[in-house]
Amino acid sequence: MLLADGKFIKPSKETRVLAILDSLSQDSALSQFELGRRLKLSGAMVNQYLRQLQERNLIEFRPVNGKSYRYVLTSGGEQSRREMFSDYSSETIRLYTNIKDLILSKLRSLEARGHKRITLFGASETCEVVLSALRDTAFQVVAMVDNDPEKHGTLFHGHVISSPLVLEHVDCQSVIITSFGRQDEIHQQLQSVSQRRGLEIVRL
Repeated sequence: MLLADGKFIKPSKETRVLAILDSLSQDSALSQFELGRRLKLSGAMVNQYLRQLQERNLIEFRPVNGKSYRYVLTSGGEQSRREMFSDYSSETIRLYTNIKDLILSKLRSLEARGHKRITLFGASETCEVVLSALRDTAFQVVAMVDNDPEKHGTLFHGHVISSPLVLEHVDCQSVIITSFGRQDEIHQQLQSVSQRRGLEIVRL
């Protein structure tokens, strides 16, 4: 998971175990190399996890030939996968809700000052969360912009993505930067149009 400062939350051991069990539940013929490539783990690390799962009777090693195996979930392994997935999903939903609440808390001052006509800058996964947070609020998204020319003219959750040049004439009061990884760069980019048009720039 990418944080606002560009750092990542490292996956926990249990998250990696879930990822391995889930991958094998879909395709028990996956090699250790393929598992490592998917999960961004070294071959030695994958081998270690598989051995531990075998010792816990969560998977079985079934020989295919003298050099390779199929890694098949046991009934206990499938039950553990379902339970872990349920816990992981619940935690993800809780985090998603907390992020939406945090976004709204950052935008309350705009609403209090009547700045309800906004433009979103950055059509990305973060923008999806912002759009979800804005649902059922008084805010009106009047434009969505992005620096990527390949996105211009395409739809993003019902909004047409435009070039940042539209900020010269679009009827909005504030621009919300919805690209966590490029907050400072976009903020600097918007300084001139912000000064000319009196637009408030908000970083999440």
